[in-house]
Amino acid sequence: MDPIILVQDVSMHFRHSNQRINTLKEYFIKRIKLQVQYTEFTALSNISFSIDKGELFGIIGNNGAGKSTLLKIIAGILNPSSGQVVRKGTVAPLIELGAGFNGDLTGEENIYLNGLLLGYSKKMIRDKMDEIIEFSELKEFIHVPLKDYSSGMKARLGFAIATSIQPDILIVDEVLAVGDIRFREKCERHIQNMIKNGTTVLFVSHSLVQIEKLCSRVLWLDKGKVKEIGEAKDICEKFKRAKYTES
Repeated sequence: MDPIILVQDVSMHFRHSNQRINTLKEYFIKRIKLQVQYTEFTALSNISFSIDKGELFGIIGNNGAGKSTLLKIIAGILNPSSGQVVRKGTVAPLIELGAGFNGDLTGEENIYLNGLLLGYSKKMIRDKMDEIIEFSELKEFIHVPLKDYSSGMKARLGFAIATSIQPDILIVDEVLAVGDIRFREKCERHIQNMIKNGTTVLFVSHSLVQIEKLCSRVLWLDKGKVKEIGEAKDICEKFKRAKYTES
């Protein structure tokens, strides 16, 4: 089967300044004098894997393992330092919920803003508006500025916008960890329906229960490297044993 996502030898390096520089003027002076010193940090190292169409693929790992960085590269938000990612079809990223929102705008206005950022047309957003509001369960607050929303309310709105269409690829970063149990279950059912209709889901969560319940295969990242890839239950069990041994 031809994969819908192909990650080939992806590495990501970040440079951090060793000094505290308070102004742009100070930075440029030190830069000209070659006094700016950097430490290079490798977030990801030679990551390779593929995901088939319609698959629900999970990524697990400790904090700092590189999970969110990898998702941003796959979503096209970040360019890797080396390697490449091949994606086929439309992508709806649910990464850092609220990152594309404006706190001074109302919920309704943010639906337009976020929808346009995701590549939706104004007509599509208008046609989907009632459906988005209904799914988010925010009808009473839809004309309230987003800065007055809780994190859970923002997550509901972000999820409803991104999943209002049937994308080819849905990238989910911890979104199902936000909100009450009933709404999380509602999101899970919605994702399952999308999978039945052909959407491929890439899912990151610290909840191994959710990963085992939802995913067919799992990638275990450890300090920016692939530790293991395999069936969800098997990889989650190995990860739990490793955590138990460390503690």
